[in-house]
Amino acid sequence: MARMSQTHADYRLSQLDQLEAESIHIFREVAAEFEKPVLMFSGGKDSIVMMRLAEKAFYPAKIPFPVLQVDTGYDFPEVLETRDRWVSRLGVRLIVASVEQAIKDGIVVDDGKTSRNRLQIGTLLNAIEENGFTAAFGGGRRDEEKARAKERVYSPPRRVRPVGPQEPASRALEPLQRPPARG
Repeated sequence: MARMSQTHADYRLSQLDQLEAESIHIFREVAAEFEKPVLMFSGGKDSIVMMRLAEKAFYPAKIPFPVLQVDTGYDFPEVLETRDRWVSRLGVRLIVASVEQAIKDGIVVDDGKTSRNRLQIGTLLNAIEENGFTAAFGGGRRDEEKARAKERVYSPPRRVRPVGPQEPASRALEPLQRPPARG
C-alpha cells in the first residue's frame, strides 16, 4: 500500500503561540466591543509584552487606543526613555497620570505612611474615570504569584468610588449592578 504524502503543513501551535494568538484575539475583540479602551503601560517587561501584542494585533494599522502610564515620580530615566521610544515608534497617544499631581489635586492623600504603589491605585482609577475609558488592558504573569493565578482574562466592569486612607484600595472597585434584561 502506497504511503500518503503529507499535503499540508502541521498546524499545531506551541503553548506560547497559542497564548499569543489568544491575546491577539482578545485585543481585537475588546477594541471592537468597547467604545474607549486603554492599554496600561509602566515601561516594565509585562507592559512591553502587552504593547508588542497590541502592535501585532492591529498591524499594519496603528494601535487604535491610547497608552496610560501612572507616573510615580520614582521611575528610572531609562524606563521613561523606553516608554517614549515605544510610543514614538508605534505612533500611539500617551496619557500620563501623575501621582504628584493627584496628591496636589486631593485625589489621593499622602499621609507619609502610604507607599507610592498604593497611591498609584487612586491615581489610576481617577485617570480611567476622568478619561471615560470603558476597558483597560494590563499584563501580569500568573505563574509568578498565587494571587494572580486566580485572575481572569476578563473582569466585568466596575464602578469607581472614593476610598478613605484607612480602607484597602481593593474596596475602590465595586461591581456594576446591571438592570435585568428585558424579555
